[in-house]
Amino acid sequence: MDMTIKLQVFEGPLDLLLHLLEKNKVNIYDIPIVEITNQYMEYIAEMKRQDLNVVSEFLVMAATLIDIKSRMLLPAPETEEEEEEDPRAELVQQLLEYKMYKCMAYELRDRQIDAERVLFKEPTIPPEVAEYEEPVDVSELVSDVTLAKLNEIFKSIMRKQADKIDPIRSKFGKIEKEEVSLADKMAYLENFCLTHSQFSFRSLLEAQASKMEVIVTFLAILELMKTGKIFISQEHTFDDIKIQSKIVA
Repeated sequence: MDMTIKLQVFEGPLDLLLHLLEKNKVNIYDIPIVEITNQYMEYIAEMKRQDLNVVSEFLVMAATLIDIKSRMLLPAPETEEEEEEDPRAELVQQLLEYKMYKCMAYELRDRQIDAERVLFKEPTIPPEVAEYEEPVDVSELVSDVTLAKLNEIFKSIMRKQADKIDPIRSKFGKIEKEEVSLADKMAYLENFCLTHSQFSFRSLLEAQASKMEVIVTFLAILELMKTGKIFISQEHTFDDIKIQSKIVA
């Protein structure tokens, strides 16, 4: 008695290869190419026997597997110093990319199924109903309100406002951002150089009012050095730097 085998339908040769790897529980980075090729050829033969349409993609992959199998069975040349490239590398890369896209397709399918369960209904409330506001009787609303109750409500609100104030941060002063312009500092130094042909770098920085001014002054000196308007010198290591002006009136 003949036994009928129902073959699973695969979307392509990579889908079939991935199925064989998962079925055999092998590492995709270390494919047993001989065993996988044999199983792949058996599947192709079964497809032909059952008169299924064997598309060219499956046959091309079969030829590729046979080529890889033959290259792996051949002995590696002993004269080559460089490490020989694994014949399976390109196939492994294709399988990894296919597996990634297949997982993404499953994720999108699940999201589509979840989206089908979401229903949206346009509002059908008549405008006159939506605009309706219940009338408020002010006299009835404040009928039992006395000055004592209003005073208690006022004190309660003030206590809540006081609780929101940070007892430490509320005592901080206002932090002002100090604006120091590089262009203004360069103009200041150029004017300074007109009356000082030579001066000390240390004394110049000590005359600045803040840390930010020291930094911007230093940058201004670098810019004037680049343009050749000043020249610096230092006789010994760790000595004070002398700045000589080349700016003339």
